[in-house]
Amino acid sequence: MAAKPRIAIVGPGRLGTALAVALSRAGYPIAEIISRESTASRKQARSLAKRVRSRATVVDDPRSDADLFWFCVPDRSIAAVARQLSQSMKWRGKIAFHASGALASDELIVLRRLGAAVASVHPLMTFVGGSIPALAGVPFALEGDQQALRQARWIARSLKAPVFTIRKRDKPAYHAWGAFTSPLLVAALVTMESVARAAGLAAADARNKMLPIARQTIKNYDQLGPAGAFSGPLVRGDVETVRQHLRVLKKVPGATEVYRALAQAALFYLPVGERKKMKRLLSR
Repeated sequence: MAAKPRIAIVGPGRLGTALAVALSRAGYPIAEIISRESTASRKQARSLAKRVRSRATVVDDPRSDADLFWFCVPDRSIAAVARQLSQSMKWRGKIAFHASGALASDELIVLRRLGAAVASVHPLMTFVGGSIPALAGVPFALEGDQQALRQARWIARSLKAPVFTIRKRDKPAYHAWGAFTSPLLVAALVTMESVARAAGLAAADARNKMLPIARQTIKNYDQLGPAGAFSGPLVRGDVETVRQHLRVLKKVPGATEVYRALAQAALFYLPVGERKKMKRLLSR
């Protein structure tokens, strides 16, 4: 295989777009953007193909001149799309990645049986509409066949992205970790907004006012570690303040449960003052 293989992106959604743009900028030829047959998906594929100087095709009629196919479709669709494409070309000597954090490379087993080397190659990053994150510095989790993993490491190096390997059986725990780092963090943040509204602030005003402390907390976590970043009534052992928090949070739907869960996590992992009293209070 050439140093820079021709890559087909299967799925022109948020992740597929970010990968196609990053790979194109790193000098990888994007052979095609493969979409579903729907009008919306084909329109997305055409737009992305134009952006990365490629061509748009559909899953029922792809071209076969790519060396590497990167599946960026929803987890539930990976195996089905792989079966569709398995009938369209010869797979011996080709490489196939999928970008699922939760599923192992075995989702592409139909292509492995036809002679392709397969791997799961998942960037640990959030992809949302209206934002295309740079992938430099973003860690990629790898699992799969050795030939495919070698190619994944070369590509990640081109993108200036670090890599690490993950065992098949550890993929669910890995993905749960990822859920804590972004979507559940957003759930905690939106709960904070609701608590701020109980204190008389509008949601937009709350976001603006809480971002400095949130950013500093992340900075402290990075530079000082969890214990060094931990502050407030729990670390001080201020039982009465925590009791007041629990009383007022009853007015905010869901906030008491979130507060208790996070405070109990602090009891497990962080230096909490008056630990026994806090534990009794939080278990009521």
